[in-house]
Amino acid sequence: MNLIYGMKQELLEAAIQIAEMGGQHTLKYFKKDIEIINKADDSPVTVADRETEQILRNEISKRYPDHGILGEEFGQTNEGSSIQWVLDPIDGTKSFIHGVPFYTTLIGILVDNTPIVGIIYAPALDELCAAAIGMGATLNGEPCFVRNTEHLKDATLLATEIYRFEDEVRQEAFEALLDKTKIHRTWGDAYGHMMVATGRADVMYDPILNIWDAAALLPVVQEAGGIFCDEKGKETIHTGNGISTNKALFPAIKNIFKNT
Repeated sequence: MNLIYGMKQELLEAAIQIAEMGGQHTLKYFKKDIEIINKADDSPVTVADRETEQILRNEISKRYPDHGILGEEFGQTNEGSSIQWVLDPIDGTKSFIHGVPFYTTLIGILVDNTPIVGIIYAPALDELCAAAIGMGATLNGEPCFVRNTEHLKDATLLATEIYRFEDEVRQEAFEALLDKTKIHRTWGDAYGHMMVATGRADVMYDPILNIWDAAALLPVVQEAGGIFCDEKGKETIHTGNGISTNKALFPAIKNIFKNT
């Protein structure tokens, strides 16, 4: 887990470059009439998702042939490697296919299963958030930070899709968040977490996250001065859900989930 600074910097710079390659490729298909295929879980996928992931994989393998890769579309390679690149070529495919620019290309790098680098790239908006643990977070190369909102009554809450809160316990917690926060919007998927990390929102709640959705988020939000955690308040990418917020609001949010 203890990477020397130079190695961490190299991985961060490589991840930025590779994310930009993949994200730029998505723009070939953005706002175009393309075929949409429903996967086994009924989530949509397009040629843009698959081509973009292949571009990401090819570039990673060319630079780091011994590293592992786990992607949403093509599974895992070099599973035994201590360094794993975790990819979501288009996070927010539903936004993408409807011409909404709030989709992102995600790259997370894990060392011994711990996230150390995260990239959230919104190519249609030309916004790239990047971070490595211990090195800070940036938006388009400039330092970025979470907002310093201290009370939920002043906070902006974001979420992805309302139907995801159908579970009774989650519905109760979500309604409590709605009741206690100032405003809410559904600028969802990774872009919502990016908005927290860049000081444009205060809370993002995602009740369902795969590892390729979450791997990039923790380094970015943490290095922006915030907290990325699961519904129990644990700072992890491995439990299938995620909340991004700042440190001042975290105790109140944790208490909501503890009491529901």
